[in-house]
Amino acid sequence: MAPPPQIIRVIDLETTGNAPPQHGVCEIGWQDVALGADGRWELYGEGGNRMVNPGRTIPPLTMAIHHIRDEDVADAPWWHDVARPVLDPWPRRVALAAHRASFEELFCTPALTRGADWICTYKCALRLWRDSPGFSNQFLRYYRMPAGLEHERGLPAHRAFPDAYVTAHHLRDMLNEASVEQLIEWSKLPGLLPRVRYGPDRGKEWHELEDEALETFAQDRDVDIRYTAQVELDRRHGRGPAERPPAKQPQLF
Repeated sequence: MAPPPQIIRVIDLETTGNAPPQHGVCEIGWQDVALGADGRWELYGEGGNRMVNPGRTIPPLTMAIHHIRDEDVADAPWWHDVARPVLDPWPRRVALAAHRASFEELFCTPALTRGADWICTYKCALRLWRDSPGFSNQFLRYYRMPAGLEHERGLPAHRAFPDAYVTAHHLRDMLNEASVEQLIEWSKLPGLLPRVRYGPDRGKEWHELEDEALETFAQDRDVDIRYTAQVELDRRHGRGPAERPPAKQPQLF
């Protein structure tokens, strides 16, 4: 019997807020993606979810998003008892993934993940699917209509397993366009935005802007805007390496 394949595990968290340790996890969901014998990435296994006692009350603001109540998690295990088995299915796990992974990384610390690399499907979507009008997990779901996504299995939105299940379809398609290494590299960088987000140039592609506008955006408070403007300035004036196209033959570590 062949051994189980190596996997990339997609993670989604529902929490009491976005600033640990003041806030805690109340649900974790996951869905694995694996490289098949035909060289194509596909969803693997059934995935799952675990409720978590966050150790504090859940504010109405976050209950209104995920609809998890205090009584739903009162008897659930604590985060440190749940996290490691889900986040570190050693030795099969190649990397972890999430949509806007910087949020999950706040709670899924290196001590819990054994220092895993992360793939951010949001940042990778900015690179691979630049024509998309939006880049949220659910927008990409309906804009791209990923093959094989079972509609009801991906509902309700803003719950841990359905969101992980939807994200896993985006990740599968990304891995069939670019290598694991490339997706991890992009995920470590700020987001490379396809279009200007605000102001008189809103909606324009960055190459359409004058240098003066780019210089202004390069001082923006938003790290993604600063980075994108600087990349365009460097490209325009030959000061940095050209953006590399995605590798078409994905390789596993």
